[in-house]
Amino acid sequence: MTSIVWFRDDLRLADNPALRAAVDRGEPVIGLYVLDTSEEVRPLGGAARWWLHHSLADLGERLRERGGALVLRRGRAREVVPQVVQDAAASAVFWNRRYGGPAREMDTALKALLRDDGVEVASFAASLLFEPWTVRTGSGGHYAVFTPFWRACLHLPAPRAPLPEPRELVAPQTLPRSDALDDWALLPANPDWAGGLRETWEPGEIAAHRRLDAFLADDVDDYDRARDEPAAGVTSGLSPRLRWGELSPHQVWHAAAASGKDTGRFLSEIGWREFAWHTLFHAPDLHTENLRREFDAFPWPRPHPAALHAWQHGRTGIALVDAGMRELWHTGVMHNRVRMVAASFLIKNLLIDWRRGEEWFWDTLVDADEAANPFNWQWVAGSGADAAPYFRIFNPETQAQKFDPQHRYIDRWAPDWADVPPLVDLGDTRRAALAAYDEVKRSRA
Repeated sequence: MTSIVWFRDDLRLADNPALRAAVDRGEPVIGLYVLDTSEEVRPLGGAARWWLHHSLADLGERLRERGGALVLRRGRAREVVPQVVQDAAASAVFWNRRYGGPAREMDTALKALLRDDGVEVASFAASLLFEPWTVRTGSGGHYAVFTPFWRACLHLPAPRAPLPEPRELVAPQTLPRSDALDDWALLPANPDWAGGLRETWEPGEIAAHRRLDAFLADDVDDYDRARDEPAAGVTSGLSPRLRWGELSPHQVWHAAAASGKDTGRFLSEIGWREFAWHTLFHAPDLHTENLRREFDAFPWPRPHPAALHAWQHGRTGIALVDAGMRELWHTGVMHNRVRMVAASFLIKNLLIDWRRGEEWFWDTLVDADEAANPFNWQWVAGSGADAAPYFRIFNPETQAQKFDPQHRYIDRWAPDWADVPPLVDLGDTRRAALAAYDEVKRSRA
């Protein structure tokens, strides 16, 4: 008999409870990844597809090195998984849990279907330190503010220790049919816009651990002091590793603890990620619906395609915003402080719906996930959990003076900043945004 491990956002061998459970059964193991084309699954953006290709290639190679195998299939997961179970004559299927609404519904339905067919099915906690339903307020509800949420998390039992990776695997003599990874066409071709991604990143589990080790050995020492300075280079670079599960949060947590350094500020950022998933679990339409429903009354002007295009391509004439948007296009990431400034400018100076910005980030970020991306956009907009007040409007010029006073970041990514005329007047658009927010307040009265 054979066990199947269904990989999803957990593309690693170490600290993978589903893989460990399959190996412990003592039967041959098949790894499975499904490129899910179900209607309810949000299609991946271009940068994410690039990362997925390389991470899957790495996972497949690491499985083969240990005697295992990775089967790739494209299609509706509700249909593909049972078909692969049948093709492999598998007796068990294991996976690590997901927390978005459609994903949970799909997993629940598949569990029932497979169990009805006599297949053993088990799921495990692997992607979060604290599963959403385990963190509750005193009244039994969910949290809407980060600080008490994280405080409650830290009073729960400590996150479990990471599991070791299996030393060897045994694949069955006959494998189900597998797609060729190249046939999925995840990589850009005409044009090939991924040169900057290749320069910046090395996807895969081994590279993820190298980056974690380097961060804890050096950059974390300056993290608390310089994390808001985009030119300082002290960010962890772990967000895409966590998004794709090349690292688990348990590995990060315990490595930080073992470093003997002050990692509290850094770990609170891991907590912010947990809070985003906690919020999505209780609000599964986070990327399309305002969490604070009074913002449904916000009077967004008619769409302004030229302004949106200028923002997307870093041609607004606002130096820090343009630098951030060009960094995003080239590298697939943007410094967190600059992300907030660029998002605030789109929403509150251009008066463009936060959903348009979220869609662009979804397409261009290598670390875009279904929780953090809309969660952070709604935080800036003022419509989300523990959100910045709408009247908090980041002034890009003040932010540049404070966090990039020597223009090192701006000059690197937008060296022509002085030659691009400003798209809007920051003062006039700030007043227009506040007037629009007054309409939301009046709608609540």
